[in-house]
Amino acid sequence: MAHRPPILLIDAASLYFRAYFGVPESAARTEDGTPVNAVRGFLDMLATLIRGRGADRMVCALDYDWRPAWRVELLPSYKAHRVAPQGGEVVPDTLSPQVPMILEVLAAIGITAVGATGYEADDVLGTLSVTQPGPVEVVSGDRDLFQLIDDSRPVRLLYVGRGVAKLDDCDDAAVRARYGVPADRYADFAALRGDPSDGLPGVPGVGEKTAARLIERYGSIAGILAALDDSDSSFAPGLRTKLAAARDYLAVAPTVVQVALDVPLPELPTALPTSPADPDRLLELAAQWNLAGSTRRLVDALAARADH
Repeated sequence: MAHRPPILLIDAASLYFRAYFGVPESAARTEDGTPVNAVRGFLDMLATLIRGRGADRMVCALDYDWRPAWRVELLPSYKAHRVAPQGGEVVPDTLSPQVPMILEVLAAIGITAVGATGYEADDVLGTLSVTQPGPVEVVSGDRDLFQLIDDSRPVRLLYVGRGVAKLDDCDDAAVRARYGVPADRYADFAALRGDPSDGLPGVPGVGEKTAARLIERYGSIAGILAALDDSDSSFAPGLRTKLAAARDYLAVAPTVVQVALDVPLPELPTALPTSPADPDRLLELAAQWNLAGSTRRLVDALAARADH
């Protein structure tokens, strides 16, 4: 049976934030001085990924709700430190206007971008990872997405911690080597350990190694909570007290950290185009926003894939 090319599921916000901070504003502006560094960097990342991964399908997942109410209701600290004084997420002033530009260019090229009301991009990626025919490659710099890795489908995470030119191509063995837990237990591990970047307090006094040992021994947070109720179960000195004190947190944290796999999404076109869907519009946008080089590189990558 012929090997099927992968679908690339792109965590758009993760990549365009990285592009924004990776490309200096001074190096990417329109004629009137408007910064387009995130747009240029994002398009160049897509071109690099298409050339490097041999993918024939792609979907860019969007954050329609970066801090869903149902997660905040369970854990009020969730991403609380990233809320701007006037509400909404703290985003650099010169990045926000570039997001609609990215979406316009994607539409002109013919690459699908999708979000869902009440859900984060992670949840869209999770749902696509279990509903799209594999192989699946999720592209993100978000560690929470290690939980989506599934060797049986297969679903891999292309972790962009060092940029798209130096992807960490992660399977279950990579997660076990890095954290000491299997990928399908990463969410419980992360809830135990905590993650300041998401406002997850974790269990005070429980670091990565202890969290991994607890998951190895009890299988899950549910297993840990069951063991706390069992007077015959043995915990290291002081650990039972720490876990018992965090019981309320542990009861809700797994639901907050787990990526939703059942987001209602429409039928999506996933095939990568071989040429722009609206070439005239793409030329217009490239001229308006000084994107000729990056749009050309992306169009060339699509054409090269089609010739392959």
